[in-house]
Amino acid sequence: MKKRRIKTVLTLSGVTIIMSLCMGLVLYRAGGCLPLADDAALIAGRLSFINGYASDIPTEPAKAQPVAKPLADTPVRATEAPERPKDNTHTGEGLPVTELSVSNGNMSYENISVRNTADADLDIEALLNSELPFSLTDDHSVQVLVYHTHSCESYLPDDTGVYYEDFYPRSTDAAQGVMAVGESLVKTLKEHGIGAVHDTTLHDYPSYEGSYARSWETLEGYREKYPDIKVTIDLHRDSMTAQDGTKYKPTFTYDGDKAAQIMIMSGYDTSGSFDFWDENLIFAMKLQKRCEDKYPGMTRPLSFGEFTYNMNFNNGSLLIEVGTDANTPEEACRSGGYLGEALASLLTDEGF
Repeated sequence: MKKRRIKTVLTLSGVTIIMSLCMGLVLYRAGGCLPLADDAALIAGRLSFINGYASDIPTEPAKAQPVAKPLADTPVRATEAPERPKDNTHTGEGLPVTELSVSNGNMSYENISVRNTADADLDIEALLNSELPFSLTDDHSVQVLVYHTHSCESYLPDDTGVYYEDFYPRSTDAAQGVMAVGESLVKTLKEHGIGAVHDTTLHDYPSYEGSYARSWETLEGYREKYPDIKVTIDLHRDSMTAQDGTKYKPTFTYDGDKAAQIMIMSGYDTSGSFDFWDENLIFAMKLQKRCEDKYPGMTRPLSFGEFTYNMNFNNGSLLIEVGTDANTPEEACRSGGYLGEALASLLTDEGF
């Protein structure tokens, strides 16, 4: 661990244990930690988590538990119960959509916010002042990979303020989901002369189970083909649902255009299998700052916690959630372009 970059103090105080237990209950959809009818409490306590459901109403599958290393016995794709994309976007009961901007974390510095759920203290200022743990070469070789562990995650087609009960937010139609966002991100990087590639493998179809093991295999394949890869971005979209079925839609506005808020995630692991997590965190913090400097309100609090999600691939690996299933593809793709501008600025050490 690089002490000059990050000051980490592990604590096991009673307060931390109580808070961790409460957050754990929230993350696994137990409703006892917060009054669910209180939107302010919901936003403050829950919406910075990945897949921040507030109830047990039927939804898409929860994201798979991350593993510190790829599974040796990679699950095969299930054929007996494949996930089938649906296109019935305007049937069933209409559920309300609440638009909001999520900006609260439990740590902050200048214009960025962090939700730290790990048993570690962070020095945000020191992280931001540290150098990136990698640098790109100026030879136009492929050095950035954008991919999707959950490739079928899709968005609500229309911005009507209604989320239909029977809408299924997963599709193999690339234009409706995160793959379109990835295309927008990679296109922007290439416009700045950065060698980038977009992988569109369906890691979660026909089987959702084993997605992370399969995307790890994809990462390994690209590393063999493009050994100069420094950055890997796993693009997802989140989902926020209240107990009464209300859907939450995180947005911000830039230059008169509405776009989806993003959440950058950086993992923490003390088991020894992810010993460069602090370097990933430096990358995450600097990217968060670039996004907010250029596009105020673009980011939800950076999520730092005890998870891996294949971020132990290299010291330039992040998972980024772009909007929720209540955002539209247009809003999400606009954010993909903004993210590309911020990332290009950071990687080429240029200002806006």
